[in-house]
Amino acid sequence: MNGFLLVIIIVLFTSFNPTKTANKKMPEKMRISQQAYSEVEAMYHRMQLASTLNFKAFEQAMAGYTQLADTDKGIITVIDFTLPSTEKRMYVIDVENEKLLYHTLVSHGRNSGENYATSFSNENDSHQSSLGFFRTENTYFGGNGYSLVLEGLEQGINDRAKERAVVIHGAPYCSTRVIASTGRLGRSYGCPALPVELAKPIINTIKEGTLLYIYADNTQYAYQSAILKRHHATLLAQRSMDERAESNIF
Repeated sequence: MNGFLLVIIIVLFTSFNPTKTANKKMPEKMRISQQAYSEVEAMYHRMQLASTLNFKAFEQAMAGYTQLADTDKGIITVIDFTLPSTEKRMYVIDVENEKLLYHTLVSHGRNSGENYATSFSNENDSHQSSLGFFRTENTYFGGNGYSLVLEGLEQGINDRAKERAVVIHGAPYCSTRVIASTGRLGRSYGCPALPVELAKPIINTIKEGTLLYIYADNTQYAYQSAILKRHHATLLAQRSMDERAESNIF
């Protein structure tokens, strides 16, 4: 297990509350005397993501990363569907080196919504996007060119991704030209479709075992996701421990 992953696991499962380590790593201008940052929060600020990526999406993605990552690539991809299709809402993050590798447009399913994706499904022929955590697998050449197979990791939420042929691929309808002419991106049958010129380099970066997290601040997903439930239970348990420790001190 690499060092960074060990630190994250320790933070989330043992000391998610204020840590001296997190404060030491933060730039001086970001230190707050009465409020320490968790390692995840510290990483978010070190990467200067505040103006780019929703913290809640990042925090949930990293919670899944600690539970699910099983390769040495140290990469996670986040798609934030709270943003409109006219904005760059796909982020490829090198966790090990704390670097944002790609930040680009991505299309959603045609029945998920117009400019915003608001409806999600795991059903065949729904032509909707699915939320949650996926693991990337092999690549192949198909009707949409160079494509990347996705395995849905959450039962009842996205586990039909393969039978639905939900894959990452390039598409001409995912471009600034289409936005200029229609006011939004074109839409897929449920696939996270990328700009044609970026599809191959992104696929080659994230293929073969990295995680993808599709976020939408969706109440139903949060209620169903076992991954988020484990994360929230850990935080609540740690908070209770901290409160008991404080009461014993005072």
